[in-house]
Amino acid sequence: MARWVRVVSVSMQGQGSKERNLETAMKLLEQAAWDKPDLVCLPETFCGIGLGHEKWFATAEMMDGETVKRLSNYAREHSCYVVCPMVLRVEDKTVNAAVLIDRKGKVLGYYSKMFPTINELRVGIVPGTDAPVFQTDFGRVGFAICFDLNFREVAERLKANGAELVCFVSMYPGGKQVQTWAIDYGFWMVTAISSPQSMVVNPLGRIVATAQPNYQPLVSCRINLDCVLAHLDYNHEKLPELKKRYGADAEIEVSQPEGRFLLTCNRTDMSVWDWVHEFNLEPIDDYFARAREERAKVIANLG
Repeated sequence: MARWVRVVSVSMQGQGSKERNLETAMKLLEQAAWDKPDLVCLPETFCGIGLGHEKWFATAEMMDGETVKRLSNYAREHSCYVVCPMVLRVEDKTVNAAVLIDRKGKVLGYYSKMFPTINELRVGIVPGTDAPVFQTDFGRVGFAICFDLNFREVAERLKANGAELVCFVSMYPGGKQVQTWAIDYGFWMVTAISSPQSMVVNPLGRIVATAQPNYQPLVSCRINLDCVLAHLDYNHEKLPELKKRYGADAEIEVSQPEGRFLLTCNRTDMSVWDWVHEFNLEPIDDYFARAREERAKVIANLG
């Protein structure tokens, strides 16, 4: 069934100190609450924006510190998930993290940046070793942080762990790299960038919402995670009958240059996967796996 999610991404500039950065973030979060979001995402280590590496590193807190407490209170008050990117102390190590807080203000878990920059490593940041995915009441959420975007290992771990929605929190916008991850791995991508260049990208790699630098540092967008990405091969001839039967409840967005389409279900009594089975559609991952198997058979028969 339709899994509608209102996502809000916050951009913010550094205000000269950790304390002022936190206060600025809280004011922007109150604006974000006007749209009654399901998920709000702040930019990378937002309390340290604009500080030098040593001062940035010194913003580190434990999970029970002031920053997580205030964002947990916000999440509970507004019944939404919050992505809290921060320099996090975990026992005897310090990581560049994205902490996920649920609607009741409870910490679901965190992701540690797998590929910190060289300067981050030099000041003491410890790299993460995996990209965990967290189950929410609307779908499976994962994270990537800034420099991570240059390394396919992160996207591959997110894919293997079942991410549907990836929050990219960063100091740099990512641009076409974000769109490439979306189309190559089938993710919905929500970016939260310190400068007002945040955006929401669908699994076809198309930008569906952007921040407005001169007017609005927030991106607010309602997306539906009950969707499937498929190749046009072996599927396109089945789409007219599906559309005839289900009409506007079935959204079919075609990206012909890439030979694929995104099928989204807007019904509340069935899922897009019911249509996959009813019309014998082949999702893109299954199609590529079948192509690999057929190729392997031919190669095996050569010798």
